[in-house]
Amino acid sequence: MNHPFKGAGVALVTPFTENNNVDYDALGKVLKNQVQGGMDYLVALGTTAETPTLTASEKLDVVSFVKENASGLPVVVGMGGNDTRKIIKQIDKFDFNGVSGLLIVTPYYNKPTQEGMFRHYTAIAKACPVPIILYNVPSRTGVNMEAETVIRLAESSEKIVSVKEASGVMSQMTRICKYAPPHFNLISGDDVLALPIISIGGSGIISVIANALPEKLSSLIHLALDGRFDEARKLHYSMIELFMLLFKEGNPGGVKALLNMQGLIQNELRSPLFRISEPTYNEIKEAYEKLV
Repeated sequence: MNHPFKGAGVALVTPFTENNNVDYDALGKVLKNQVQGGMDYLVALGTTAETPTLTASEKLDVVSFVKENASGLPVVVGMGGNDTRKIIKQIDKFDFNGVSGLLIVTPYYNKPTQEGMFRHYTAIAKACPVPIILYNVPSRTGVNMEAETVIRLAESSEKIVSVKEASGVMSQMTRICKYAPPHFNLISGDDVLALPIISIGGSGIISVIANALPEKLSSLIHLALDGRFDEARKLHYSMIELFMLLFKEGNPGGVKALLNMQGLIQNELRSPLFRISEPTYNEIKEAYEKLV
């Protein structure tokens, strides 16, 4: 199955107004910058979007808005959960018009075995009409999808085309790159690891920092994918402080603060998340001013 999930993808934020409503004007500005900044595809309703705090109708509205303002860029939609049957029902009812793929996180809280995860994803793949990106983020879900399970899933269905890997375990990611079938790609789930992951055979990133710095992030990724590692390394070094600081008090607090500094969004998150502290805000501001 052909798919466009290579290069620089962005895990879009969901901007909010001071009244805690979705701020579509601000989201439009962020999207415009992604298109102009050379990004390759968009991801709506991921972790960075604060998706657990969005209502069902808000999720549909956000996806519709992203599709309408994508300017031809492929759109991926997050649709994970810990109830296989519920996800399949969502897929059955979902309008896939203008959607190029789904990002499906590993089930959280109920902590399935590797066999449970394999069965979960194969059932979803049978029901899903578009390509699937697996999403492994153990720090949030409490479970790690091992390389052998990822490879087994890739071999089980051509609909399963990529994994967004945010485990931070390079040996695990290297095994995926080495043993996965040709149609399957490894995508970095961490900005700070994008360059090393591409060096072992990864196909790009789904980025957080790209919300605020799409041109720099896309340039880094495209240089690395072209084998121009000396140039890519310089960009990586220039952003290393921001890569780390944006996660100092959790995501998306850091990147929303940076977007706020740029005048693009309000510095608002939905409870239980809360804006980052003033000292960390100032650290991010100082690092950003040095970069620009």
